[in-house]
Amino acid sequence: MIAGIDLGTTHSLAGLMCDGLPVLVPDLSGRRLTPSVVWFPQDAEPVAGWEAIEAMAHDPARVIASSKRWIGRRVSGGDVPSRAGEPGADGMFRLPHREVSAEEVAACILRKLRGDLKRFAGADVNRAVITVPAYFNDAQRSATKRAGEAAGFVVERILSEPTAAALAYGLDRLGMSARVAVYDLGGGTFDVSILELDQGVFEVLATNGNTRLGGDDLDKALATSWGITPPEAEKIKCLLGGTDRVDFQGHVFNRAELDAICRPLIESTRLHCQRSLADAGLSASDLDAVVLVGGATRMPLVRSFVQEIFQREPDVSQHPDEAVALGATIQAGILEGALSALTLLDVTPLSLGIETFGGLMNVLIPRNSTIPCKKGEMFTNAVSGQAEMRISILQGEREMARDNWKLGELVIPFPPSPKGQARVGVQFEIDANGILQVLARDTATGTDRCLAISSAVDVTDEAVEKMLGDSLEHAISDVDERVFTETRIKALEMLPALEIVLAGLGEDLEASIRLKVDDLVSAIHRAIAARATQELKLLIRDLDILTEPLAAEFLEKSLDLRDPG
Repeated sequence: MIAGIDLGTTHSLAGLMCDGLPVLVPDLSGRRLTPSVVWFPQDAEPVAGWEAIEAMAHDPARVIASSKRWIGRRVSGGDVPSRAGEPGADGMFRLPHREVSAEEVAACILRKLRGDLKRFAGADVNRAVITVPAYFNDAQRSATKRAGEAAGFVVERILSEPTAAALAYGLDRLGMSARVAVYDLGGGTFDVSILELDQGVFEVLATNGNTRLGGDDLDKALATSWGITPPEAEKIKCLLGGTDRVDFQGHVFNRAELDAICRPLIESTRLHCQRSLADAGLSASDLDAVVLVGGATRMPLVRSFVQEIFQREPDVSQHPDEAVALGATIQAGILEGALSALTLLDVTPLSLGIETFGGLMNVLIPRNSTIPCKKGEMFTNAVSGQAEMRISILQGEREMARDNWKLGELVIPFPPSPKGQARVGVQFEIDANGILQVLARDTATGTDRCLAISSAVDVTDEAVEKMLGDSLEHAISDVDERVFTETRIKALEMLPALEIVLAGLGEDLEASIRLKVDDLVSAIHRAIAARATQELKLLIRDLDILTEPLAAEFLEKSLDLRDPG
């Protein structure tokens, strides 16, 4: 059996396929929702779930909640948490008696769910599909997979949450074709994905989101504004979901106040929705449904906002807390053959490539490519005598390497070769979990270097958002800089070869031609200094026309010198 698991920020759930249907597994108390909270007692094993919630009252310093957003990440700042409940710069939560990583917290939650699964099934369940936010990067996905393995699971698939929700939505719609947007605002993360359902095939067309925005952030904003604690703010928020005014501990709160405080955070999801539609090549009118997922989508403000963005009443047929877990269980059913009528095609959220000569980003796998996928390309040495190639693996949407994230580096050695003679193949493979494997091979010697990208990308989610915004804002200037860089490289490669031709012709070269060549070469250097791309292109063309007969003459002279007859 393969379990489907929603490892959530606030709550987690697990399910199994039973007689062809996805069933969510209850704990001993009969509750399907397990709080994503772990208590680390002084002298006992960690405890996850409702018991950890109870420990908040008598041992709060040893309880960790809402840790999912930190998994696989490092945080900026000093060596200690900037706020209670947050990890330090090394990614570790500091408890009175020990340090704990978000990955270890996740493993504790998953271990508890594994126990619930065993009790429900009457046998050990050690295979699982685990969901993550669609916008989790490679390091965060890898950390989630490791957490599952630490809990004793063989992690069969890391599945994006909106994709899981779409699977749950489409289970009883297998004979139809539809384009669906999934708006997922959970406890700690936000995702939006555009999917196409066609006769049982689910294809993710585009995805976008913010791994640092969720119901927790709404609660903190309300608590700060109202001068109360976040748990109290959450209670008031839930109460105001069904009424306009509520009396809480002698104070009156109203929905208008709540909406005014929360609106800027909800409004920040607008750009993600617009980008997702643009990446899918669709407009809101092309969609057949907009599905809401995540506890925060119960808010009337969120529902009216989604209706405004997508120009239609949102579909609330899915249980906001359970849809992702049901979808994960359906995916588990697909993998074990219980649901052979379904096929899922997911995508990678950001482009992946390497740095090439001149500091350019060479994309091997474009953003929104269907995964799993494998792409390769052949590269050569840029300098004569070069004995190795340093391959920087990049992730991002900018034209220049320096503006993207560096995920890792490989160094592949080869025999020193003249410029352009070495041949190194680079292959990127993204598996079904969205985890990247990089292979570099010198084709002459068969030397291989492999790298699995699993280390943390030391950037904040705010930086992710900035990068995506910059890719749109600087799209024209980025392309201009790329074109200039490529033109400059062409010019600088041309000039040394020209010097060899001129030196070989010697006195046979007319002085007037030599003067014209020198003038064009000087003009090329000035155009490079001035970054005058169009002028540089014209100068290269003129120099090429002028020197083409000289190159032919040089070649003929060289052949004559070699011919003893």
